[in-house]
Amino acid sequence: MIKIRHIREEDAEAFLAMIQMLDNETRFMMYEPGERRATVETMREKIRNILSQENQTIFVAEDDNWIIGFLQAMGGEPRRIRHRVHIVLGIIREFWGRGVGKNLFLEMEKWVREKGMHRLELTVMADNERGIRLYQKMGFEIEGMRKHSLLVDGEYVDEFAMYKLLD
Repeated sequence: MIKIRHIREEDAEAFLAMIQMLDNETRFMMYEPGERRATVETMREKIRNILSQENQTIFVAEDDNWIIGFLQAMGGEPRRIRHRVHIVLGIIREFWGRGVGKNLFLEMEKWVREKGMHRLELTVMADNERGIRLYQKMGFEIEGMRKHSLLVDGEYVDEFAMYKLLD
């Protein structure tokens, strides 16, 4: 059974292994295979820093004590943007289509509402149809396009900026 929870410092090694796996198996994440330079210690420090902020967290999806996905929620620092949360999502391919993304979003939204934040935002490659469908299903709308925003496999790729406003 898949469990959604907040990340802990002791997850650093498993979390790093999972995001490196994501880097290798999908072109939809930011880092290319082998590009990420994090170590277990730098990942532990990153997790510690995120958890020390009131408006930042990482949710992990765990299956049989194996981290299989994550949703990072990063609130703004200056007061004028503290109501905004930037989201990054990644799920191991083997677990696509099994409700992991939906459940990560549901847990994140509970947390965001408790924190009194109002705007959720993310970017997604314009050709990531599966991701776009998930985000729209979760209530996100396309706000605009960032033309040639990324260089992936030698080709320029557009990104959609998407948002969701909470009551």
